Amino acid sequence: MSEERFGEFVLVRRHADGHVAELALDRPKAMNAVSTAMARSVSAACAALGEDRDVRVVVLTSTHERAFCVGADLKERNSFSDADLLRQRPVTRGAYTAVLELPVPTVAAVHGFALGGGFELALSCDVIVADPTAVVGLPEVSVGVIPGGGGTQLLPRRVGAARAAELVFTARRVAAEEARELGLVDQLVAEGRDREQALELASRMAANSPVGLRAAKRALRLGHGLDLRAGLEVEDAAWRSVAFSGDRAEGVAAFNEKRAPRWPGE
Repeated sequence: MSEERFGEFVLVRRHADGHVAELALDRPKAMNAVSTAMARSVSAACAALGEDRDVRVVVLTSTHERAFCVGADLKERNSFSDADLLRQRPVTRGAYTAVLELPVPTVAAVHGFALGGGFELALSCDVIVADPTAVVGLPEVSVGVIPGGGGTQLLPRRVGAARAAELVFTARRVAAEEARELGLVDQLVAEGRDREQALELASRMAANSPVGLRAAKRALRLGHGLDLRAGLEVEDAAWRSVAFSGDRAEGVAAFNEKRAPRWPGE
């Protein structure tokens, strides 16, 4: 396993021959509160991972024992003027967008608090794995703002408009079991095993065609919310992008030869 640091607060680890990248939020003294510096680091790490053709899946984790991420750094913001807050906005928004727009499948491993921007980072991933200590929510209206890292758009896509409205308007925190029942997280695993299980899931994904994974994610993301006819056109475009690829040829050959594929990744 290799490691690379992006700034002071983000650590990237490579697993599974470099095909699984773990993006670890590493600001333990602040429970991974998203400061300006941390947001820049998340964006930089995602940019590097998105361009790395060896990376097939990204897992978003936390090095803090009791928190995934508690959201925006309100202590930093308390010192801001209005102009400072306005200047910070594209930086923090860029971090959430960078996670959301990673071209490969993404898995969040959540334990402890995942609140506000912290939960929005998880919502930006394709799959959320959580352990029983997880507490999630979007409490922004309780401090006079709104979810601004994608929460008002990503949450209703997961749980429906009415359920999302109730959660946002009440600002309530949701414990792990209810979160799983509501669809706020996808898998509930044994305590302390969220990272392990997320990495295991990522390894299973990464065994598949890197060309296929990227195209499937593109089809899923771009087609969501479109009417069926338009969505099927998105799917067809994605299919055409892989149908004549080296990965497709290798996948068919490996199946017929009853062996594990050796993906060329092109």
